[in-house]
Amino acid sequence: MDGAPPLIAVPGAPIPEGAEPTWIEGYGGAPLRAALFTPKGRVRGSIVLSGGRTEVIEKYFEVIQDFLDRGFVVLAHDWRGQGLSHRLLADPLKGHAEGAKPFLEDFRILLEAYQARLPKPWVAVAHSMGGCLTLLAMVRGEDRFAAAILSAPMLGVQTGGRSLGSTKLLVGLSKLLGRGKRYLLNDPGKPFDDAFDSNVLTHDPRRYARACALIKAEPKLALGAPTWGWLDFALAATAELARPERLARVTAPVIILSAEEDKLVDNAAQMAAARNLPQGKIVNVPGAYHEILMESDDMRNIFMKAFDALTGRVAPMPAEPPSATAPAAAPTPAPAPAIAAAAARAAPAPAAKKPAAKKAAAKKPAAKKASAKPAAAKKPAVKKAAAKKAAAKPVAARKAPAKRKSAAKPAAAKKAPAAKKAAARKAPAKRKPAARKAPAKRTPKA
Repeated sequence: MDGAPPLIAVPGAPIPEGAEPTWIEGYGGAPLRAALFTPKGRVRGSIVLSGGRTEVIEKYFEVIQDFLDRGFVVLAHDWRGQGLSHRLLADPLKGHAEGAKPFLEDFRILLEAYQARLPKPWVAVAHSMGGCLTLLAMVRGEDRFAAAILSAPMLGVQTGGRSLGSTKLLVGLSKLLGRGKRYLLNDPGKPFDDAFDSNVLTHDPRRYARACALIKAEPKLALGAPTWGWLDFALAATAELARPERLARVTAPVIILSAEEDKLVDNAAQMAAARNLPQGKIVNVPGAYHEILMESDDMRNIFMKAFDALTGRVAPMPAEPPSATAPAAAPTPAPAPAIAAAAARAAPAPAAKKPAAKKAAAKKPAAKKASAKPAAAKKPAVKKAAAKKAAAKPVAARKAPAKRKSAAKPAAAKKAPAAKKAAARKAPAKRKPAARKAPAKRTPKA
């Protein structure tokens, strides 16, 4: 575990920018390979990516880049027994397991080692065996995930035409005879085979060739067929996930993508799990083989659409930060002060009417100079009348000044001259026509 572990790049699968591969000390001191990928710009949350049996971090570089482009930090890892993580047997090509506990402890240690660098919310993305182990961890109390989306999860295994009961009997007998570390049916598989036509994983020749190129570039990434011990683990784990009361403990949303033409795992078990999960949902991928994320674009895009819909709910895109020119747009309330200023400028207009009234009064004596003195005497009379009204009706007296102060409402200003009209009517009848003409001249000014 000296130094950082390598990441292998091949044509068509470059290492995503900013990758940080690291060794993690797993359960029992087993060295495990992990890698953290950080996006540029604002972060929406974190993806914990767990591959299936035989799979390695490098196989998911394309998927990792898709998640980075969507603003997620991504943590990927090699399960024990595969990739560059610790191999359990002297023959590194044997796909072996010794129960679920070591896997789950490794997963817990991985999350604790990285949790300070994984912004919330967390979303689990897992395939096949990785989907089985991720869901099993959630069933057993792992509650840090806001949601999970599983690609063809191993919730049941296809047993090659044998009944589940007879398969369990064979596994038990093999373990009893000490054959748990042997290949199933003594078949080592073909880990270095690159024949596309006979594969049952994907319809996409380009992605299939890319996975084969990784094995050629680094043979240590190869893994052969499973052992009886691995099948024993798989049957026990899937049996636990078949219990409705266990799945009822998982309250986070779980989306299951089911490959219609899967030849490796049991689709019926996936549908049952989706029904029993409180927020479970199944999405069928028509025509797909087992590896949905390595399938041709039309099928792979079904997964990505489901992913986008899920993360849109639990990890929505963050709001865009204010642009550099935003401060210039900030004074949008400026029209309000402008209106207030305009009103302030308009306020003196009614006050100017009083001099106009005096001028009108000054013109009146032009007809009869003797009437100037009675006109001067009328102003106190209006005040006295107002005073009497104020004494009788205090409320009305308060309203009248308020109407005179209002500069923005010409109608209110007209009421004050109306009071003068009332006083003017008390004067001799000859002066009434002059009083009527004065308001007519003031109306356009308002």
